[in-house]
Amino acid sequence: MRYIVIGAVAGGMTAAMKIRRNDDKAQIVVYDKDTDISYSGCSLAYYISGVIKDRKSIVPRDVEYFKKFNVEVKTSHEVLKVDTKTKSVLVKDLSTGNMFEDRFDKLIIATGAQAFIPKIEGINLDGIFTLRNVKDADRIKGYIEKTSPKKTLIIGGGYIGLEMAEALSLLGMEVLIVEKQKNILPNLDDDMARLVENYLLQKGIQIRNDSSVLRFEGEGKVKEAVLSDKSKIPADFVLISVGVRPNTEFLKDSGIELLENGAIKVDEYMRTNIEDIFAAGDCAAVYFKLNGKTMYVPLGSTANKMGRIAGENATGGNLRFNGILATSIFKVFDLTIAQTGYTEKMARQDEIEYEIGHVTKPHISTAYPGAEKMTIKALAELSSRKIIGAQIVGTKGVDKRIDVLATAIYSGLTVDDLFQLDLAYAPPFSSAKDPIHYVGMVMSNLLDEKKFNCTQEKLLQKIKNGEDFVVLDVRTPEQYQKKHIKGAINIPLEMIYQKINQLPKDKPIIVYCNSGVSSNIAQNILQQNGFRKVCNLSGGILNVTLPELLEGE
Repeated sequence: MRYIVIGAVAGGMTAAMKIRRNDDKAQIVVYDKDTDISYSGCSLAYYISGVIKDRKSIVPRDVEYFKKFNVEVKTSHEVLKVDTKTKSVLVKDLSTGNMFEDRFDKLIIATGAQAFIPKIEGINLDGIFTLRNVKDADRIKGYIEKTSPKKTLIIGGGYIGLEMAEALSLLGMEVLIVEKQKNILPNLDDDMARLVENYLLQKGIQIRNDSSVLRFEGEGKVKEAVLSDKSKIPADFVLISVGVRPNTEFLKDSGIELLENGAIKVDEYMRTNIEDIFAAGDCAAVYFKLNGKTMYVPLGSTANKMGRIAGENATGGNLRFNGILATSIFKVFDLTIAQTGYTEKMARQDEIEYEIGHVTKPHISTAYPGAEKMTIKALAELSSRKIIGAQIVGTKGVDKRIDVLATAIYSGLTVDDLFQLDLAYAPPFSSAKDPIHYVGMVMSNLLDEKKFNCTQEKLLQKIKNGEDFVVLDVRTPEQYQKKHIKGAINIPLEMIYQKINQLPKDKPIIVYCNSGVSSNIAQNILQQNGFRKVCNLSGGILNVTLPELLEGE
């Protein structure tokens, strides 16, 4: 049996090695137009910054390594065409220009994705880069070493853009991010994205939202960018980071079914619509586990799973891919950002009735040195009480909690189950009630309608609508003076019983503290003393990122 694999990075090489493990007699040929194979694309920003110093550590395996397993990898070989009727591929040797045909019994396509390059005047000027493979990273490192740029412009505020903002800042450059959407990180909900944005501003990273680049200017080499508001931004280094597109142009006349964006459509067994042809990795579509809808989410972790499944099933297996939750994580400076499952945007699109809650808690016991707070935003479906989504922003312990929540969502656990989880506890690792437990408690209360929640967005809308209500700050007077919600009255929690008669029972009351704990107590007291329209501001003032709501520092 002759297997051809197109693409020699995560999906392709995982598939090739799975074939080899399953079939010791198989002929396996892998074609890739690049010279680097089996590399860690997620490490490129750290290689550019110098955090990862050795190039070999991100390209640990070469052609010779795979020869040991009788897998023939041909680099600098581009597949130009797939003929599904004759079961053959047309290949060009990029080092010689020679072209030839090769036949297959089974084919696995794992050609990955390429950086999307928008049509902007002047985009071909020197000093403008994209980052997708190791050669791109080499070019960027070489340019920085040669020209010592000072002012960097990053087009696109997604994961790669933010990772590169850190990398370039560490190299001593001024960094400005231009994002077309109203917030950076468009895949996050706006309130969580603003937490990240505020952090970046503190780190000296400039941000221009609701902006795009009209053109780049310079004589041979980029000198400045003209933005959509006609302002001019000086820049001697530009990174274009506005997303990727599947590498599937060579399949357009093959009969293999593609989505509108070019991603290969596969079933849960990684099979295409053509018998004996499979696809895996960033060139292929996946489906969202919570609704079964096809989507395009290129991630290295997903590519490895898809490659293993494609290799297994190409050799006669029956391994099924269960879909993704779009779980992701990355860091920028000391801040970690993670998400899994539904965001509010996605839930609204699917017309899901849901409740949200914010929990801000330390990652370990406050009795132990080094406790750092994280903010968790959770979504639960009203009808099933299942946890369906989470986003976390914090400095420590985020990875542990997002994985617990991803596992809970994958397993269909309810918010009530979260509180019951038997999680490991010792002061250096957690608190007796872990942040995950608090998510369960908060969301259970909200779904039981024991408590009423109010987000910052709802609060702002109430103000804009001219509604008559009271905002109650139960923090200390010192905290209130430093920063508070506009128009809020201040009654510290320890004085709530003494001054309870000063509050109107005929008006809604929105109560808040720093993170929601003291205001939860105040909410209980008020509800048990005849106040029926009491809402807790979700996540407290620490979670408020809308400047229109705040007064003070």
